[in-house]
Amino acid sequence: MTKPISRRTLLASTAALAASATVPRSAEAADWRPTETVRIIVPAAPGGSTDVMGRYLAQHLQMAWGQSCVVENRAGGGGTIGVAEVARSKGDGHTILIGNPGPNAVAYSIFRTLPYKSEQLQPVSNMIRIPNIISATASTPVKSIPELIAFLKANPDKLTYGTSGVGQSPHLTAVWFMQLTGLKMTHVPFRGAGPALTAALGGQIDILFDNLYPSLPQAKDGKLKALAVTTPERSFQAPEIPTMKESAPELKNFDVSSWFGVFLPAGAPQPVLDALNGEVKKLLEREDIKKNLNGMGAVPDYGTPAQFSAFVKAETDKFGEIIRKEGLQMDVN
Repeated sequence: MTKPISRRTLLASTAALAASATVPRSAEAADWRPTETVRIIVPAAPGGSTDVMGRYLAQHLQMAWGQSCVVENRAGGGGTIGVAEVARSKGDGHTILIGNPGPNAVAYSIFRTLPYKSEQLQPVSNMIRIPNIISATASTPVKSIPELIAFLKANPDKLTYGTSGVGQSPHLTAVWFMQLTGLKMTHVPFRGAGPALTAALGGQIDILFDNLYPSLPQAKDGKLKALAVTTPERSFQAPEIPTMKESAPELKNFDVSSWFGVFLPAGAPQPVLDALNGEVKKLLEREDIKKNLNGMGAVPDYGTPAQFSAFVKAETDKFGEIIRKEGLQMDVN
């Protein structure tokens, strides 16, 4: 869950997207335009970051290409239902996916059966990254990751931790932390980030692994004790909170973020791939978009198709190793 974006803010920001920055591309790519309505598949319910980024992109492409672009929310199955629909589609540029770590990296290892393969999707560019955050509840006697490690060594299995659900990015963040430190806590999964946060504020769990929002405002208000963020760099929204990487030697390679990127069905012609990649770059360079992303705690993360492909593979491999070591397996439902 991320910081809510009002409909008024979304409409106001997207209305200013008509101007475009120049992006060097081949003449062939610059000439490509869709010939029918473009479908942007969001494998999540309306309102979250995946949906917000899909709507920003739809508004931008509609203005840039002069063709209708519609957002279709295809929630369910941890995002796999929407991704499967895109994987079955033609790679002609008229069907676009807004992906995230769940169905585009974690799913390949955690689900026993999956209706698509990674080779059926063509990464275009990442759009944004948002760190996760680890917090302690008011009654938990730790104020930092080093203190948490020391407490767990002295008091094995004494603490509980809550997340938005098994297999979600915050859960795998916790699992990786425990694998790297050799420590244990008892997992209390909830059906979403909201219930997990409520339980933390009510003292029903000791540690909360969450997306940056909605936990960060609670930490700034003193209702939670922020221990660390999970990206290698500190969050510009809360530079006082250390990273996992700098908190302990065994966490030196720790890097987990919620990311949201653009995919096409496999087989997309190069002009289509280049044209869409260029428009993503223009979108992320817009000052109004930068301002709204700042409010979400998000860092723009444009890349070439090759860079994004390498990133997605690295994320898939990283989560795959964590999942296999933990022995996590689930069914798509």
